[in-house]
Amino acid sequence: MYQQRRWRLDAITESSTIQEMEESLRCKASDFARHRGTLEPSMAESRFIELLKAAEDVAELEARISAHASLSYAEDTQSEKLAAKLTHTNQMESEVSNDMLFFDIWWKGLDDANATRMLAPAGDLTEYLAHKRRMAKYTLAEGEERVANLLEVTGSAALIKIYDTITNAYTYSITVDGKPKTCNREQLTVYVRSPIPQYRRDAYQTLLSRYSSERNVLGEIYHNIALRYHNEYVTLRGFDSPISVMNAQSNLDDVTVESLLDVCRQGSAVFQRYFIQKAAMLGTDRLERYDLYAPPGHGDRQYKYEDAVRLVLKTISNFSDTLGGYARSVFEQEHVHSTIQKGKISGAFCSTVSPAITPYVLLNYMGDLRDVFTMAHELGHAIHSMAASSHSIFVQHAPLPLAETASTFSEMLLFDAISGDLDTDEEEAILANKLDDMYATILRQAYFTIFEIKAHQRLVDGATPGDISAIYSSTLDEEFGDTVSISDDFASEWLAIPHFYHSPFYCYSYSFGNLLAASLFQRYKKEGGDFADTYLGILAAGGSKKPEPLLAEYGFDIASRNFWREGFEYVKSLANRLDDIKGLAA
Repeated sequence: MYQQRRWRLDAITESSTIQEMEESLRCKASDFARHRGTLEPSMAESRFIELLKAAEDVAELEARISAHASLSYAEDTQSEKLAAKLTHTNQMESEVSNDMLFFDIWWKGLDDANATRMLAPAGDLTEYLAHKRRMAKYTLAEGEERVANLLEVTGSAALIKIYDTITNAYTYSITVDGKPKTCNREQLTVYVRSPIPQYRRDAYQTLLSRYSSERNVLGEIYHNIALRYHNEYVTLRGFDSPISVMNAQSNLDDVTVESLLDVCRQGSAVFQRYFIQKAAMLGTDRLERYDLYAPPGHGDRQYKYEDAVRLVLKTISNFSDTLGGYARSVFEQEHVHSTIQKGKISGAFCSTVSPAITPYVLLNYMGDLRDVFTMAHELGHAIHSMAASSHSIFVQHAPLPLAETASTFSEMLLFDAISGDLDTDEEEAILANKLDDMYATILRQAYFTIFEIKAHQRLVDGATPGDISAIYSSTLDEEFGDTVSISDDFASEWLAIPHFYHSPFYCYSYSFGNLLAASLFQRYKKEGGDFADTYLGILAAGGSKKPEPLLAEYGFDIASRNFWREGFEYVKSLANRLDDIKGLAA
């Protein structure tokens, strides 16, 4: 029943052509722009709701066109036609956004009394609209916002494009089986997890030396991105600090993020304990940084695609019939692209188009256990969107830090379900892989953010790339303590982290999502099946509520350090199980 296949995109276009949809979108956006002169503080609530509905119609159509272009391109990234179509679609989205900009600015500038009156009938858009009002103090006048948008094209966006152009052209030489091999970065990174120590060392040294050789240029790009970020967001818009920009955009309070990062710093000891365990598993007294992701065992069981689908669906359904039904519909409607084909984008993702359309999932399924977990992860994203599909397209998506909740939780359910069916070697390997992944998505991402906070401040004060490398080294020392030996070449690793350039302070979202899922999973293990209703309620909110009050409804205080510590208890439980398997407990 479940076979690897390409997805069907006809649910996106229905009976229309893309050209017809584009023409309709431009007409709808143009029609909406004509309402500029009708916006009055005394406007009737019913008229305001009509305008919101019209804006939703524009957003719905725009999302469909954008999704069709991006999903088609994901199937064949080597197609010039599809690449040009994607660029054309992005340009059209920018033009439509400019047509709609006036309404957003008008709403943010409306007096409190009339805004409160219009919020009364807004339903699930209430928090969405209230958040825009809270962001008003950071919003410039419409003319200034237009200038900022235009300058962005030749400002940070241009710097990022230069960074990408330079670094994406890098090639790397490594010796494999006694023969020289030339790789791109993705191919080189495979050797970071090689069972052969020399390959791991060579891969890291080759990567880091390439970036280090152009530290002055790449460091200057980063310096200017940080300065631009400070100049626009702190100086002009009035944010308290650079990281407050990401916090506000994610609808989170600064204190919540501060609690998260503080607990991650405290929790570094949990992972440091694991690094000691892993060193013993690898037969060495102390890990080298080159060996952090070394595979400690052999978990090479293969899963047929059909078996993997059934296993994941059974796991989710055993937790919740409702969520299991959501997951099944993704396959039944043929919204999964799982085949391996030339030109297809690497990795995996879930794409939510709109509340009216079942999400799309892309997989590159090869059959190992990691692929099965990837399937569970992406289906978690899909069921999160479907649980929130009763909401407006404006609030179906959860804020970024919450967006990894269902995906990570689904992986934890799968891990829990299959652990009893593994032999000792397989369980050891999967535990180590799981702890490796949790380190990479929790502690590493938190320390990335801690580094960024320091780096942005120092760059405003005139720091050099060498100074920034010293800051990065100091964060590594704190992160690993004396459990991992860190060679000097890792001081330049920050140059090779695209998130620092593309999305400042985004990295803590991974820590947030993974620890949140771990905390929720701990509650599930304590409460059993009754927890499913709580979990479904959290997912069903989508982005219609601010994260702190949403989770408070279910007894979770995410501003509290104790909440985040519950997540680290899950990590401890995995380390304890690894101790039991290996007999390493003192």
